Amino acid sequence: MGGESTTRTAPRSGGTSSGAQAGGSRIGQRLSGLAVALGLGLFLGGFAWAAVVYRPYTVPTSSMTPTIDAGDRVLAQRVDGGQVRRGDVVVFEDKRWVSNAKVVKRVVAVGGDTVSCCTDGKLTVNGKQIDETYLPKGSLAEITNFPTVTVPKGRLFLLGDERQGSLDSTAHLTDAAKGTVSRDAVSARVDAVVWPWKGMVKRPVGFEALGALSRPGPLRTIELLIAAGTVLILAGAAYGPIVKLLDRARGRTTRPEPTGAR
Repeated sequence: MGGESTTRTAPRSGGTSSGAQAGGSRIGQRLSGLAVALGLGLFLGGFAWAAVVYRPYTVPTSSMTPTIDAGDRVLAQRVDGGQVRRGDVVVFEDKRWVSNAKVVKRVVAVGGDTVSCCTDGKLTVNGKQIDETYLPKGSLAEITNFPTVTVPKGRLFLLGDERQGSLDSTAHLTDAAKGTVSRDAVSARVDAVVWPWKGMVKRPVGFEALGALSRPGPLRTIELLIAAGTVLILAGAAYGPIVKLLDRARGRTTRPEPTGAR
């Protein structure tokens, strides 16, 4: 009728296609679900790997200062004693040192080495003066000299980084083993100080001239897996809400549109 006007509802131009739905396209939703699933796999896999490879320890004394302070929490890689190299900071247990307790010290000599102190204020291993960059600044390698010790095969000579107060191999020189510890007593090698965070324990380059140093454990790879998993989980979970926000911002809601008189 001539004086009558009507309204009709029309979708805005560029309305959702048959392959799209609220919260994003089907392909987008599938990809976001895949990202979450993959992220969970990486995240949980990283923690599972860390649980198998590493053990946490709290160091109760300051004998390894400044590398490890009293009360620091460390991650130590489970290793066989045969994998230990000069310069490693290891966790071991020897009843002649401390009954029923783990001890953390640095290996400075291995079976067959001769070790003594000091020459010009430096530790000497196999006649070579060792540059111990991990010692507290301005400190000597040892407060009191000790005679040359030949480390028996299959054993280790260990010192603390804080030489003044460390009860290490020098405190057991009168023992039958001359202060050395069996490789079999080692259960782990410290890879990082995680609380408070100090990061990876630096490799002692002063021992490189005497032989190969040990390689860091897989901690950095594990950290990357966990970080990548976290990003994928967050990105996948955020897909739907982000698409909805974009839909609203672009005015995808339908609107009544007036028509001319008919």
